[in-house]
Amino acid sequence: MGTGLKNLSDYNPGEIPRADDMLFGIVVSEWNSEITGALLEKAVETLTSKGTKPGNINVRYVPGSFELTLGAQLMAENTDLDAIICLGCVIQGETPHFDYICQGVTYGITDLNMNYNMPFIFGVLTTGNIEQAKDRAGGKHGNKGEEAAITAIKMVALQRELEQEKQD
Repeated sequence: MGTGLKNLSDYNPGEIPRADDMLFGIVVSEWNSEITGALLEKAVETLTSKGTKPGNINVRYVPGSFELTLGAQLMAENTDLDAIICLGCVIQGETPHFDYICQGVTYGITDLNMNYNMPFIFGVLTTGNIEQAKDRAGGKHGNKGEEAAITAIKMVALQRELEQEKQD
């Protein structure tokens, strides 16, 4: 379902596990910082509202969305985290650069999910214009940062549940 039909911030709070003992990394693109800052703020707010201690949220910045993949990999290799949220915003311009960046970031984050034993969350807006980005960073379509934080909590809970079942 496209976000034109769904609010990114719609979820049932009762279905979200507590995140009291979870450790999160957030890698944020500095490019389009007005948008990525709003995504970050809502992601942190959401994690803490579900019990994550502020000290259990490690935020790092990278220059642009293309660098999210390496930034996330470096965090995975040099910190002790349960999940890493990648936040960025790519806005279509007049050249095919948009397509290359979006494809590279999408494949890169997918590869990280397949090659590491932890969730990497795709919190990257890929929009046609700045208005669409604003609509998805706290505007009429909610906030992708909130959606990414909820996804991270759910994926950590799933991983823990499956690992526990395997041990039982």
